[in-house]
Amino acid sequence: MISSKLSVILGLMLPGAWATSYSQIMEYAGQSFFDGWDFYGSFDNLTNGDAIFVSADQAESLKLAYVNDAGNAIMKVDNISTVAFNQKRNTIRINTKDRYDVGSVWITDMLHVPFGCSVWPAWWSQAPKWPDGGEIDTFEGVNQVTMNQMALHTEPGCTQVSPVQSSPLVNSTDCSFEANSNQGCVVTNPTTQSYGEAFAQAGGGMFVTEFASTGISIWFFPRASIPNSLQGNASSVDTSTLGQPVANWPNGGCNINKFFQPQSLIFDITLCGDFAGNAATFSQTCSGSCYPDYVVGKGSTYDNAYFEVQYVRVYGANGKNTTISAAPASISRPSTASVAGIAAAAALLGVASW
Repeated sequence: MISSKLSVILGLMLPGAWATSYSQIMEYAGQSFFDGWDFYGSFDNLTNGDAIFVSADQAESLKLAYVNDAGNAIMKVDNISTVAFNQKRNTIRINTKDRYDVGSVWITDMLHVPFGCSVWPAWWSQAPKWPDGGEIDTFEGVNQVTMNQMALHTEPGCTQVSPVQSSPLVNSTDCSFEANSNQGCVVTNPTTQSYGEAFAQAGGGMFVTEFASTGISIWFFPRASIPNSLQGNASSVDTSTLGQPVANWPNGGCNINKFFQPQSLIFDITLCGDFAGNAATFSQTCSGSCYPDYVVGKGSTYDNAYFEVQYVRVYGANGKNTTISAAPASISRPSTASVAGIAAAAALLGVASW
């Protein structure tokens, strides 16, 4: 039997070790998938994207957000309309009505993620009054990059210190929105199956985000590598059985209870904007100019700019309900990208990715 003293030591060593067992408290899936979400319903006045985030009624009438015949949620950029110069293209941004407190895990199983020149998708979370309350980016990329990036954005004082993670690609360690033009503390997933065309060709995959007082951790499993414990209708999850996370931000460098508040979960796809449309970033993987050569004109360039999501499930530690009901509409932060951050990441990876 492990002594109580040794248990304490192990608890300090392992991310999320104080609460590794979680029970399901919410599922967004099937025909009711969109019932628990708010649609932004305005142009992108958050990250300067050349996009209009449509309302729920518009999303339904324009077929930009719907459940397909397979029972999966589709969220997409308008790939049918011809957009005139000085106009923006319709797309989607949604956030959960409820928020989820420390002691939560959220899992999403996706078959396809948006990609292509000018496309900037994200699956992430934040508290209502950004940057107060923090932000967790589980999935984010731009244009034709080949690897997903994960990050935290917080008030000053949160850093990544001594992470226990599988990715060696640590782009930056200061999570403060005031540091490095709000780059955040970024970790890049080293597998190309984590983003874009290769993600889809591999049958998609699963992202697991643990929001624990001992630290924040993110796992990614390509379809062929999803653990048996997460397959099917898993009513519970034990994160201690999932192996090392791809990215980990332990409590030792960032007091989770101090810097993070209950999170609203968000899907969005914007176009160009501060990150994807930055000239230095855009030219890394795409030719021409972001807005005039892609957003303007026919929509067929956006045939791959969509999420296909089988479900989002949320779990509470030890069976506790960590839900904060009727969350106010989520607001966004300034762009997560910066010229300095892009250059630093590209230098780290040694390739033209960011």
